[in-house]
Amino acid sequence: MNELSERISLAINNAGLSYGELSKLCGISKSALQRYATGETGKIPIDRIEAIAKATNVTAAYLMGWDEKPRSRGVKISVYSRVPAGIPLEVIDDIVDTEEIPEEWTSGGREYFATIVCGDSMYPKYIEGDVIIVRKQPSFESGQDCVVYVNGYEATLKKVIRLNDGGIRLQPFNTSYPPKTYYPDDEPISIAGVVVEIRRKP
Repeated sequence: MNELSERISLAINNAGLSYGELSKLCGISKSALQRYATGETGKIPIDRIEAIAKATNVTAAYLMGWDEKPRSRGVKISVYSRVPAGIPLEVIDDIVDTEEIPEEWTSGGREYFATIVCGDSMYPKYIEGDVIIVRKQPSFESGQDCVVYVNGYEATLKKVIRLNDGGIRLQPFNTSYPPKTYYPDDEPISIAGVVVEIRRKP
């Protein structure tokens, strides 16, 4: 087995894919993939190496031995200084930076954005200036940290708790700030997304 085949075999194993699953993803027959992974073939066309790399979430450079680390492909998302309600993210012009997330996060059409934490209501878990990565979705599970719109105002970051009596509590982490509870007849609550990662700048 040569180095290229070893890396292809390792990438397939790390991705947790069967040859059948990989075949569907990259359009290469199972028998060819098996030959590539075991070294039972000659030169592999570059377009096939690129297809295998994309399907296993590594780079073609890694498979070919030009890069020692099997780095995942990244997708850049915008970082917003604020997230005003009612405005599609793609038309907000106060983009202050970009962040990179793993490409596999976007599978199934999932979308993400990033924003900057303001204030200290979520201290000590979140510190002012932290960048949070948010998966866009209108739903949540009780206890998740979410970017929330209250009555159409700009978004706020809070732990969101669903109460047994039908209410929704927005819970700060900082005990200096009181929680607020909303019911269906109160100001409308909507979820912009769920926090999936905190990125603290040095």
